[in-house]
Amino acid sequence: MDSSLYEIWHTAPGSKFEPVIGKGSQFFVGFVLLLLGLGLTGGFAFNRSLVNIPVYGVPAGLAIAFGTVYMFCAVGVYV
Repeated sequence: MDSSLYEIWHTAPGSKFEPVIGKGSQFFVGFVLLLLGLGLTGGFAFNRSLVNIPVYGVPAGLAIAFGTVYMFCAVGVYV
């Protein structure tokens, strides 16, 4: 085993993980991403063409996907 990996393994419990987007702001970020995705979907629905797929379609899909993940993290999933 590499000595640097061994050192990282043993010092890892002492370092606290800090996410880029904190738990308190995940709901806001998720809500904004979902609204942005919904708006971009509406823009794509009004003018559907092959050119508008990378302009509206792909960003709308990504915003809805990441917004859904952030909302799941913020409010939890109870099944």
